[in-house]
Amino acid sequence: NVAVLGAGLVGSLVAKDLAADGRWSVLSVDRSEHALARLAGVPNLATERADLADGSEVARIAAQADVVVGAVPGFLGARTVRTVLEAGKPVADISFSPEDPFELKPVALAKGVPAIVDCGVSPGLSGMAVGRAAALLDSLDDVRIYVGGLPSERRWPFEYRSVFSPTDVIEEYVRPTRCVEGGEVVVRPALSGVEPLDVPGVGTVEAFYTDGLRTLLSTVKARNLSEKTLRYPGHADRMRMLRETGFFSGEPISVDGIPVVPRRLTEALLFHAWRRPEGEEELTFLRVVCEGRHGGRRVRRTFELFDRTDPRTGETSMARTTGFPCATAARLLLEGAFTKPGIFPPELLAGDDALYGRFLADLSARDVAVDETEEELLPG
Repeated sequence: NVAVLGAGLVGSLVAKDLAADGRWSVLSVDRSEHALARLAGVPNLATERADLADGSEVARIAAQADVVVGAVPGFLGARTVRTVLEAGKPVADISFSPEDPFELKPVALAKGVPAIVDCGVSPGLSGMAVGRAAALLDSLDDVRIYVGGLPSERRWPFEYRSVFSPTDVIEEYVRPTRCVEGGEVVVRPALSGVEPLDVPGVGTVEAFYTDGLRTLLSTVKARNLSEKTLRYPGHADRMRMLRETGFFSGEPISVDGIPVVPRRLTEALLFHAWRRPEGEEELTFLRVVCEGRHGGRRVRRTFELFDRTDPRTGETSMARTTGFPCATAARLLLEGAFTKPGIFPPELLAGDDALYGRFLADLSARDVAVDETEEELLPG
């Protein structure tokens, strides 16, 4: 039995993908009856309404499962994983909570179970690509991660659609960005470092710093390491304008004597402005460039993933590229193919040829295109 906690766009896709295997019983849990209703009638898939903010409910559900998948909102992620581990159950998690997942390592070791965390697209496949390069090269000099989800058509005023909560998007725009420069961790403002990037079949987009490296800051040694988010040109300027004029502030201001939190108002407005209309196509692009040395040669390994909304099912590319890696992680746990106790972001799995190959094979079987290349660089 596998319990999938959270039935949003990603959680529901993970549940359906696991149920399609026919090898195990899947339980999807959410507090939203509307979200669960979308899964009605799926073979091998049952649903249950529960408040996942209640730790006792999470513990109850985990006790009945062999493996648990965490797909709850980020603010619930760390405590949900902790509760599952305390129940002695393996977990695959894509909740992307702000806490350091390695803080849960003592619990995982004490209970003798693994947690595969951050197993989405980025963090997730981005880290796996970096971990693979680190395993194959003698040393890493420069690592650059570029990732973003975009509408296929640009529409005024924002030329952007959000396939997850605007709250999480805004958090990316206000949280200082940690990078590695010259082997040292440095902090850069979010939305800074804007540079153009050409995406095949899309055109020129812009890339800017966001704080997405997470566990890579401690698991991978590189001289320079950064992640940038992709949007259509001009987006960073618009968001900086809103941020610098206080629209993202969490401090209340008085409006005609009524206290108003600007960020909550902005989130409410952007929730509607950024909502993806039914049937509108979007895309996800990930490029990870790793330069280093191998056998005395300077080489560059590039990992690229490009995906669009599935026209047959309507599943968004962001849900596909996030959910399918998580489903693969859950399968590894269900099959007993990965049993080592501890906390494991994908970069720690990438050195194992079989595990790395499994992730790529499962993506390919679901028509998610991944391209890997290696080229030798001139000395210098």
